[in-house]
Order: sequence, then structure tokens, then C-alpha cells
Amino acid sequence: MYAQCPECLTVFSFDAETVAQAHGTVACGKCGATFDCLPTLTEQLPEETYETLPVHPSSPAPPVLMMSVVRAGPEDAVQAPLFAHAPDPEPAADTPPGMPSFARLQRLPQRSHRVGRWIAVCGALALALAVQLVWAERRPLTANPNTRPWLQTVCGWLGCTLPPVADLDKLELVSRDVRPHPSVPGALIISATVRNDAAFTQPYPVVAITLSDLDGNRIAMRRFRPADYLDDPAARAAGLAAGASASLVFEVRDPGKKAVAFEFAFQ
Repeated sequence: MYAQCPECLTVFSFDAETVAQAHGTVACGKCGATFDCLPTLTEQLPEETYETLPVHPSSPAPPVLMMSVVRAGPEDAVQAPLFAHAPDPEPAADTPPGMPSFARLQRLPQRSHRVGRWIAVCGALALALAVQLVWAERRPLTANPNTRPWLQTVCGWLGCTLPPVADLDKLELVSRDVRPHPSVPGALIISATVRNDAAFTQPYPVVAITLSDLDGNRIAMRRFRPADYLDDPAARAAGLAAGASASLVFEVRDPGKKAVAFEFAFQ
């Protein structure tokens, strides 16, 4: 079979299966135009020189198919024709009157509901991925002054609270002291005063205390979480305000007379 593109006049060769896929609507492989190949559909090309293929005249009534083809089957089976005259489908609203039945535009099944489901699924997956990325990078995002206001707005909608921004370099150890415990034998009390020099509230840090001997060898070390040295949950949740100082007290076991030096570190 042959048909001609009405835009660039290119003639193409194809088979009946290609025409049936979209009910006669094809796309030009040269200029990209979409057109109905049925008006110029022909079995053979003209022998004489031509510029355009002849267009089939429209018929006021659908043609009647007379030559039927039958398929051989069991003797007790009724032989049904492969091609038989059947009622024509309802013409589309934009079908010109008098157009033959084989050239009528067949509407493709609606797939908008499938597309809508795919869009919803893709949107849900994209949202889940965004939430996972924000959760994985929550610490640098909440510490970034450009993204923190946006996250605070989102948390306001969701009813959540962002954790305070932490900058350990802005925590200053003002004073420290170690002495025997007054009421517990074999224990020490270590006290320290910490000041927040940052311009924002910081969470209370993890405090690592290391005891060492004269040669600098570590004898004992322990990390204290905020819950270990602050009993008030409200104070821990509020954090250390900008410019504020806090007195911290730690109770540890006395490692012996070899421990002559101690060191604080914030983590």
C-alpha cells in the first residue's frame, strides 16, 4: 500500500497492519506532520509521472463488501466469513457527511484516568523522595540560614519543631573545677561553666571528660549526654540561649592519685 504526505508530498510504502494501528492516522517520517493516509491510499503507484497521488472521491453511502473469505474448520462447525458486512460504527462528530465508512475517523479509547493515576503515583513518589532527602540532610539544612526559615514555615504547618542549631566552636568553657565528692566516698565532683557565644540558641552538647596522669596518658574518659547532667527536660529542650551561661556538674568515680589532669571536650 502507498499513501502521500499532504505537507511535503513524500510517498510512503507500508502494509495494512500499519494503517490499522491508528485507524489511518500516521506521522510523516520526513517532515513530522500527522495526517490521514486513507484519502490517498492506493495498492499501486501510477505508471505515469505524477506529483500528487489521486484522492479517493467521497461516497454518499458505504460500499458493500461482496467477496467473503471463509476458513476451513470441523465438519460440525459453522464456517464463518472472515470478512463480512457489519454495521458501521457511529461516525465521529467531526466526520464530513458522505465520507465512506473505511475513512471515518475512529476515536481512540480514553486513557485520561490512567494518566491521572500515573501522575498521582509519580507525585507521591517524588514527595516521599524529597522527605527522605530532607531527613537525611536535616542537620546541615536546619543549620543553614537560607533553608532554616523555609523549614520553620513547613514545621509550622505540620506542627513540628526544628532542633536548635549547633555550633560547638561558639561554646566557651569559662571555668572548671574538680574536687572530692563531699558525701560519696571514692567519687569526684567536676563542675564547669559554659557560655554560648553564638548569636542563636544552641542545644546542650555532649561533654567528654578525660582524666590523665602526669605523662598525659589517659586514665579514664566518659561522655555525658545532656540528660546525664541536666535533670529538667524543659531546660534541655529550650537549649542554651545566645550569650547565656550554664553551670554543669558531673559526678564521676575517682580513678586514683595518678589522675592529676582533666580535659573537657564538646561533641
